[in-house]
Amino acid sequence: MSTRRQEIENLLKQTDVPLTAQEIRERLKLESNSIVNEDLEHIARSVRIEGRELLIKPASCAKCGYTFTSRSSAKKPSKCPKCKSEWIIEPRFIIEPRG
Repeated sequence: MSTRRQEIENLLKQTDVPLTAQEIRERLKLESNSIVNEDLEHIARSVRIEGRELLIKPASCAKCGYTFTSRSSAKKPSKCPKCKSEWIIEPRFIIEPRG
């Protein structure tokens, strides 16, 4: 039987499109996005050993288009620093071979 992190990792290796933390949570029937975010940060470190990487499409503001490129956290930002909007598009994740 796989651990929760292994299930998330396998899902992100097998998907064709990057997934949000919420989509991961829903597909694996997990309790909260915070659990997924913690696991994603750990998975990002562990997949490098396998010659893969966790690619992140950064969160962005749906109102002004600001992209949160400098964030190291996997969780969704609460508001845009540029326009102060709370209409934020979640970051998306996928695991692909490094190179």
